[in-house]
Amino acid sequence: MTASPFTCVLDIRASLGEGPLWSLVEQVLYWVDINAPSLNRFDPISGRNTAMPMPASIGCFALRRSGGFVVALRNGVWLADAHGNLQRKIADAPFDTSTHRFNDGRCDPQGRFWPGSMNEKRDGATAALLRLESDFSLTPVLREITISNGLAWSPDGRTMYHADTPLQTVHAYDFDPASGTPSRKRVLAHFSGESERPDGGAVDSEGSYWSAFYRGGRVVRISPEGTLLADHAVPAMCPTMCAFGGRDLRTLYVTTARQQRPVDELARFPQSGGIFAMQVDVPGLPEPYFAG
Repeated sequence: MTASPFTCVLDIRASLGEGPLWSLVEQVLYWVDINAPSLNRFDPISGRNTAMPMPASIGCFALRRSGGFVVALRNGVWLADAHGNLQRKIADAPFDTSTHRFNDGRCDPQGRFWPGSMNEKRDGATAALLRLESDFSLTPVLREITISNGLAWSPDGRTMYHADTPLQTVHAYDFDPASGTPSRKRVLAHFSGESERPDGGAVDSEGSYWSAFYRGGRVVRISPEGTLLADHAVPAMCPTMCAFGGRDLRTLYVTTARQQRPVDELARFPQSGGIFAMQVDVPGLPEPYFAG
């Protein structure tokens, strides 16, 4: 692997670190270890990480405007307080929890929460991307997905990006902010290399899409027209998702995984499962809050 611009800011060696989300108000990074399972709060100034255990696999989450979190667990979507204590379930999981779980997700600019799901057996396109409204109604929007990933929106909120990782493709959609409806599906970028598997994504203030390549040890930046603009090595083979943080949103954080990785790989990349960061020239966008 070539030299990496990333440094490890939290050497926690998580099994499946995912879902980084920066709180501008608190100046901390929230993230999950899907397998622990836990929701975590990392303070980059003190270096302290606080784990908030969950009773089931946690695929994704968002901060709420009214405080606390909305969290997508294997058995459904819940509200939690600011300390990660579950308060009440607001939606059941719309899948067979023995074979499926929630995966990547985030809020759109209007404050709707979009949890995606995945087929853990990977033997069929039986997962979906769902939309949770502020009244807690949960609606499937995109179907026939194997692993829902890479969800993000353009700076004007009128383009939605989404990836189904096994297809090695990031799609773009026109997005109606009023109804929360995507349309006119098209390919933003398609990859063919064995290690080019787009996982979680984020969009910067210029509208470029950043994607973490799971099993590829890289994070790439793609223009709104689909041109590869940058390719950065990560000191872990399985980066999972990126998020912009810091007071100026010019720190790119990347979560990583070490689950099911070969012993020799972990010897070469011992900080796999940690959180890495690098400085970027173009800042990111503030993460929306859930309106419910």
